[in-house]
Amino acid sequence: MKFLGKLLTKIEDTLHLGGCLGLVAVAALINADILLRLFFNRPVQIQFELTELYLMPALATLSLSRVFRDGGHLALDFIPEHLPGPLGRVIAKVRLLLPAAFFAAVTWMSGKFALKAIVHGDVEYGAVDWPLGWAYAVIPLGCCVLVLRLLHGAFTQGPLSEPTTISMGGKRDET
Repeated sequence: MKFLGKLLTKIEDTLHLGGCLGLVAVAALINADILLRLFFNRPVQIQFELTELYLMPALATLSLSRVFRDGGHLALDFIPEHLPGPLGRVIAKVRLLLPAAFFAAVTWMSGKFALKAIVHGDVEYGAVDWPLGWAYAVIPLGCCVLVLRLLHGAFTQGPLSEPTTISMGGKRDET
């Protein structure tokens, strides 16, 4: 299980890097579009479609698992996170398995949708003819890795992982 956890961590970090690069690309494209419109009266023709179809879904989904692993996600907790005894262990597993089931359903449905778009060659016509299947594929990818993280957390002992973020004092952030 330790090897699986390390492999999952590498995949999460890689996808998170992709999501972060997507954010940089969004900022660069939007600013380039603004500056080119302002100074040369020439927009970046592909900015809106590329951002809408490819970059925003990547931003929304590729970092899901990494953010969950680091504890940076939003949560509505109505039961204490750590309860003692066997009931506490069952509740801890259910807290991970229920969202795993939800995101497995999202993965399945979005994966079917993406595969259908790839097979049929669905295209969004615009400044460029954008193949939609590949735009849709990041959603099942990000959600699937989150499902794997949730299942890994439900069936291993101890905390999900040590946080990978560093606090302002230079020590690991344990929150």
